[in-house]
Amino acid sequence: MQLLHAPSWPHLSFQTSDRNSKGGLLSLEKCLQSSTANCSFQPQKLERSIWVSHKRNFFSFCATKATSVEAGSSAASSGTAEGDVLKALSQIIDPDFGTDIVTCGFVKDLLIDEASGEVSFRLELTTPACPIKDMFEQQANEVVARLPWVKKVTVTMSAQPAKPIFAGDLPAGLQRISNIVAVSSCKGGVGKSTVAVNLAYTLAGMGARVGVFDADVYGPSLPTMVSPENRLLEMNPEKRTIIPTDYLGVKLVSFGFAGQGRAIMRGPMVSGVIDQLLTTSEWGELDYLVIDMPPGTGDIQLTLCQVVPLTAAVIVTTPQKLAFIDVAKGVRMFSKLKVPCVAVVENMSHFDADGKRYYPFGRGSGSQVVQQFGIPHLFDLPIRPTLSASGDSGTPEVVADPQGEVAQTFQNLGVCVVQQCAKIRQQVSTAVTYDKSIKAIRVKVPDSEEEFLLHPATVRRNDRSAQSVDEWTGEQKLQYGDIPEDIEPEEIRPMGNYAVSITWPDGFSQIAPYDQLQMIERLVDVPQPTAVQS
Repeated sequence: MQLLHAPSWPHLSFQTSDRNSKGGLLSLEKCLQSSTANCSFQPQKLERSIWVSHKRNFFSFCATKATSVEAGSSAASSGTAEGDVLKALSQIIDPDFGTDIVTCGFVKDLLIDEASGEVSFRLELTTPACPIKDMFEQQANEVVARLPWVKKVTVTMSAQPAKPIFAGDLPAGLQRISNIVAVSSCKGGVGKSTVAVNLAYTLAGMGARVGVFDADVYGPSLPTMVSPENRLLEMNPEKRTIIPTDYLGVKLVSFGFAGQGRAIMRGPMVSGVIDQLLTTSEWGELDYLVIDMPPGTGDIQLTLCQVVPLTAAVIVTTPQKLAFIDVAKGVRMFSKLKVPCVAVVENMSHFDADGKRYYPFGRGSGSQVVQQFGIPHLFDLPIRPTLSASGDSGTPEVVADPQGEVAQTFQNLGVCVVQQCAKIRQQVSTAVTYDKSIKAIRVKVPDSEEEFLLHPATVRRNDRSAQSVDEWTGEQKLQYGDIPEDIEPEEIRPMGNYAVSITWPDGFSQIAPYDQLQMIERLVDVPQPTAVQS
C-alpha cells in the first residue's frame, strides 16, 4: 500500500491509547503511514444499550447452509425418536429461502430421553439480529410438543454469526466483518448521512454488532450526528492501528474525529486517507459495517468499492427529478461494480397536516428508481422536525424515539437489509462449486435461475491473466496441451459479488469473473456420478 505523506497537516492528530505515554498525540501523517500488512487486533465486545428494541416481528433468514445436527452423547436416544423430532422441526420453514430450519443447520445439541419424554435442543441462528428469533423458538416448542411421547421440551436460542466470505483477501482490519453496506445518494443534501446513522443504530437495536464509517472527508457528518464521550480517534502505538470511538455500542470512524474536522486536499490524497482510515481501524468482529458514502461517482467512491467487497447498497433520494438524475448515476456505478442495490429510501417524501397528506416536492422519484432499475424495496421517510433536530443534537432519531413512526420505517429498512444481505451471501457462497462426483464445476450466477456445468480444464484454459495471455500483443501464452484433461480445482472462493478465485494444483490462482464463466463452452454430456473417496 502506498503510504500517505501530509507534511502540511501539523495539527491533525490521533490520541494514543496509552494516556501515560510520552508524546501525547501522534500526527495523522505518522498514524496513516502504518502498513495494514502487520495489523492485528483483538475483538472488542460491544455493550448493549438500554434502548435496544425488543420487537422481533420480522422476517428471518438463513445465511448459509450449515452442518448436520449435532447429537449429544450424555442422553440415550433412538434413531426413531431423533427422526421424529427432526421431522417435526423440518415443518418450520425459513420464509426467505423456503428451506426448513433442519436443512439450514439451525438445530444443534439434540438430546432425547424417551423414558421421561424430555427433549432439548439448541437453535443456532446466523446472527444475533435474527428478526423472528422468538417466532422460531415458539414454533419449535409447539411442533415438538405435539409428538405423543414428548412430555417436556427445552429450546435454547443462540447465534453463530456467519464468517466473512472474502476474509483471506482483505486487509487485516476488515477480515472479521460479515457484511459491508454502503449508503449512497450521489447527491448532497438528501439526508444520506441521516439514513446511514439511523440504519446503523437500528441494526444495533436488533442485536447486531455494528460499525459506521464516515467516508466524506470534505464534509464529515458523523461528529454532529452522534455524541461519543471520546471525540478523538485513538491510536494503538504498538500495532500502529486506529481504535474507533464508540457511542451506544456502535463503533465509529470519521475524519471528523481525527482532530481537525474537514480536509482541504486533492482527490488522490483523499482516497489514500479514506483507504487507510478504513483498513487500519480495529473494527474487530462486526455483523454490519455501514459506510456513509460521499456524494458523487468519482475517485473516492471507486476507491471504496475497490478496497472493500461491498455486500449491498442502499440508495437515498428525494422526490425531485433532479435528485433522480444524480441517483441514477450512482445506481449505474454500483451495477458496473457488481454491488447489488437492495433498497431505495425516499427522504422528505411528505408531511401530514390538518388530516391531509402533502407532497411539497412532488412524487415519484423513489418509485421511478425502483421501477427503472429493478430495486426490490422502497421506503418513504416523512418530513419531521424531530428527525432533523435529532441529527443536530447528536442523538439518532431511532434512539431518541424508538417507538415513533420514523423508527418504525427504519425498523422495516433494517429488516430488509438483514434479509437481503443474507440472500446475497447465500447466493455468492454457492454460485460456483466443484462437484467431485461428476468432475465438473457447477455455476449458478447470483440473480439468475440458470445453472450450468463447466469442464475444469476448459475453465483453466480460458484464463485471461498476464500469465496466460500477453498483455501487449494479445498472444496466447498458455497452450491447450499445457493443461491436463483431468485437472481438478483445489479450492474455489468468492471474490466480491462478481468473480471467484480458483486455486489449481500447480499453485496458480485464477480469477474467473461470472461474466467470463457464462461465455465459456459448457458441458452438454454430463458424466455419470462416481463414488467420491473421503
